[in-house]
Amino acid sequence: MTGRLRQFWRSMPLRLAMLLVALFAVVSLLSLAASYAVTQSSFEQTIRADLRQDLAGFRAAPTARAVALLVEAESREADPDRLILSYISPTGRIYGNGAIARDDEGFHIVSLDGARTGYEGDYLSLTDALYGGVITIARSRAEIVALRGVFLNILWISLIPTVLIALSGGLFLARRSKRHVEVVGAALDRMTSGDLGARVDIGPRWSEDLVQIGGKLNQMAGAQEGQMRALRGVSSDIAHDLKTPLQRVGLYLEDLRGQLDDEAAEAILADKMQGELDDMGRVFEGLLQLAQVEAGSPKARFAPVDLVALGSTVTEMFEPTLSGTGHRLSFEHPADEMIVQGDRALLGQMLSNLIENAHRHTPQGSEIKVSLEQSGGACTLIVADNGPGIDPDERDKVLHRLYRLDRSRNTPGHGLGLSLVEAVATLHDARLELHDNRPGLRVEVRFRR
Repeated sequence: MTGRLRQFWRSMPLRLAMLLVALFAVVSLLSLAASYAVTQSSFEQTIRADLRQDLAGFRAAPTARAVALLVEAESREADPDRLILSYISPTGRIYGNGAIARDDEGFHIVSLDGARTGYEGDYLSLTDALYGGVITIARSRAEIVALRGVFLNILWISLIPTVLIALSGGLFLARRSKRHVEVVGAALDRMTSGDLGARVDIGPRWSEDLVQIGGKLNQMAGAQEGQMRALRGVSSDIAHDLKTPLQRVGLYLEDLRGQLDDEAAEAILADKMQGELDDMGRVFEGLLQLAQVEAGSPKARFAPVDLVALGSTVTEMFEPTLSGTGHRLSFEHPADEMIVQGDRALLGQMLSNLIENAHRHTPQGSEIKVSLEQSGGACTLIVADNGPGIDPDERDKVLHRLYRLDRSRNTPGHGLGLSLVEAVATLHDARLELHDNRPGLRVEVRFRR
């Protein structure tokens, strides 16, 4: 589960969705910050314009005494938390509701009201000399400070929910896109594993680019399947057409052999030719049987098959032959019955090929172990030996028809045994796996549940 989550978080659709959400968030934050800066500047300009207008009103007073009286009158009506008026007359007396003081920390507004010591908050002020005195007008920046809270509320109430909704939508779309990509990936895995009938199941809600990719993959798989079908048809046709002439040649050799003395050199040569013809006939028989299995026609004969009974029959049949060469053959199974749906003759042929393959490619005295395992309702047929085994680089190659290892060139066989085993396994929806038995080869045929 953790691996799938990690893969999901690293998927391209999710990264694109998160990138778009991040881009939207950055643009929105920049727009909000720009709006805040413009609004703040506008508020400050308005306050400064009010300060200049206030100062112009006081300048209209004719004397310093008139200014002092006007400041006293307006300061009594003004809210000191919003407007501070201060006039220092030529005589040094302070009129208004506050005075400007300075210390090490900067400028402060000191209250002239005995009930208050000072004013808190930020103010914009304007100071000028008037009739030998100094007048100061300060207006509160409370509206500008409150503006910051308003924009923060806009951020929390508008932007963040929008980002979360967009991110959720992006996650949903990314997950749906990932499922579409997984469908394409699963079809590719089946194609690369040899299932040429695999196709991408294109859904109605797929995006146009994925529809084109899936269509091209299906087109490629169809062309490849047609080519392989044509190639197999050619091989089976050749085998079918040559089978009858070979049988005639065999009959001619048999007639010729009947006319020769057993000790004559010609008779020995005829026997060798007959043996070679028999090998060629077995190759063609194997090719025809392989073509029939790959065509899937035996599925019509599928019926319940007990692998325990089948394994007992096949191993008993091979035991005398293997005992003659010093091989030890054993059969182990954990249950009384293991039932699979299939063709009994083909499954028996598959097991016979595996035992015969192990017999041919292991030295005398080797052990061949046939076993059955059952896990979760799925059955696994295993044939293992302690011979030389097969190099990992060649395990896929030995499944190809007519392929033989270099060390097996001088042993009997025609390179179709494991090819037929794979074809029978595929026909029965089973999976063929070759492993290292340490030492030797371990072949597993896993039947689905």
